[in-house]
Amino acid sequence: MDRLVTLFGGGGFLGRYVAQELLRGGARIRVVERDPRKAWFLKPLGGLGQTQFAAADITDAHGVARAIAGSDAVVNLVGILKGRFERIHVQGARNVAEAAAATGAGALVQISAIGADAESPSAYGRSKGEGEAAVRAAFPTATIVRPSILFGPEDQFVNRFAGLAQKLPVLPVIRGTAKFQPAFVADAARAIAAAALDPATHGGNTYELGGPQVITMRELNEWISTTIGRAPSIVDIPDEMSRLMTKVGGGLWGAPMTFDQWLMLSRDNVVAPGAHGVEAFGIAPTPLATVAPRWLVRYRRHGRFAKAAHPVA
Repeated sequence: MDRLVTLFGGGGFLGRYVAQELLRGGARIRVVERDPRKAWFLKPLGGLGQTQFAAADITDAHGVARAIAGSDAVVNLVGILKGRFERIHVQGARNVAEAAAATGAGALVQISAIGADAESPSAYGRSKGEGEAAVRAAFPTATIVRPSILFGPEDQFVNRFAGLAQKLPVLPVIRGTAKFQPAFVADAARAIAAAALDPATHGGNTYELGGPQVITMRELNEWISTTIGRAPSIVDIPDEMSRLMTKVGGGLWGAPMTFDQWLMLSRDNVVAPGAHGVEAFGIAPTPLATVAPRWLVRYRRHGRFAKAAHPVA
């Protein structure tokens, strides 16, 4: 295989795993970041000349076109959780799709999110939905991948709650009944790499990637606390109170959540009935409890010498 796959955001949490899957499969990769130095850690993972780096801002159409030139496939992993969503998720995605079409790339994979919907109550969800439409308009055979919450050693979700459970005697939980279907980042990366390398099979499809278990926000925090050997008092914050707290103070009051994220929690983050999932790639989804304790051990009082916790129910 001698395909060149360009990864926008390849140095990020999910991107680094996608890069490894592609390198393992023998592809050449070009990692595009605003500051490529932040992705240089990927270079030793490939063979000589297998990894390239390019500087570009996804909102700069000319820079995006230069970065994509000569690519066989393109993957757009760029996303933000707060800020100017339309600029990144819509205009940036459109720039990538139009450049990929103009250069003749054989495949485009757009990373969206479960909950992407032009009618979403949150700006994040709306921008993701509008971004999907912009990509489809410019590159009709693009593959859309919508992951649920992703977990892995470097994640900012499970680790964030573990850090709070480690430090706080009382752990406030916002929208404790909201449901998630967390997916292992390595499983998602395998699916994305497969989509990039096999557009004949996956081109034009939309996939929703979730794990084998649906869990509520409260259940997740309870499991994390047990796994790291902590016993904070878990308190559900009433919706009206949490709405006000996130709207007025955002994350400043101590909870790692913005008002827009609060709005996203009005809808469950689970794979839709009948949607194509990781199984379409021949992947058996990895349960949270089988891998997360390996890195969550650092939040325990005695680290790796602590007694193992019970698995998630």
